Amino acid sequence: MKLIFLFLVTAMNYSAGYSQSNALFVKQLFIEKTDTLPYRILLPDNYDPENKYPLIIFLHGSGERGNDNEKQLTHGAELFLRDSIRKKYTAIVVFPQCSENSYWSNVNIVNDAVSGKRIFQYPTGSKPTVAMNLLMHLMDDLKHKYSIQNKKIYITGLSMGGMGAFEIVRRKPNLFAAAMPICGGANPANAKDLLKTKWWIFHGEKDDVVNPQYSKDMAAAILNEGGAAKLTIYPNANHNSWDSAFAENNFMQWMFSNHK
Repeated sequence: MKLIFLFLVTAMNYSAGYSQSNALFVKQLFIEKTDTLPYRILLPDNYDPENKYPLIIFLHGSGERGNDNEKQLTHGAELFLRDSIRKKYTAIVVFPQCSENSYWSNVNIVNDAVSGKRIFQYPTGSKPTVAMNLLMHLMDDLKHKYSIQNKKIYITGLSMGGMGAFEIVRRKPNLFAAAMPICGGANPANAKDLLKTKWWIFHGEKDDVVNPQYSKDMAAAILNEGGAAKLTIYPNANHNSWDSAFAENNFMQWMFSNHK
């Protein structure tokens, strides 16, 4: 009984600390006409509007969709809240939240009749989804509201968010200095629109949700078009390859080494 009590106390303390830390991400809403995009924003300690700061956009996966302005912090927020990261890599960090009935990227998802696995089909020339349209306008809004270093704007995200990272770079090819999609994918035919951004692409070899071949194909396509892309495949990782990506010693260092 004593051990159970200690475990519960520890768990409660951890949960309270986690929630308290997440509270540093301030809740905001971006509203355009009848559509709303919730987002959380983490400003640097002692934020000074007279200074210019890098901007990091993090796109969550499909499981964190909604409108509670909470779930999008499930994965990745802890990395940017670390004191060591905040002090060394001073930046404005934004976690937008996609609604339940939308998707970051324009993709058709079908089930393969033979394997039973999902196939992701990425059309070309399609209009942005509601969530992507809001995200692109949010980017413009952030640049007006905050003091952002335009040469150091970064995008990362996982699963659906990894797909979204490929798509927003395609739609805003001059904006991002670096992109770090995790277990995502896109249409290799669009690689020619991704060449002004540096890429570090991650995926788990054993991913049974999003086939790692999508990331492999994108890295190869970017390189074939003369772009800069490096690919990291984790041989024993399944879909949660973001755990391995966030554990990379130079994850933040590589991101910040890139600029326009």
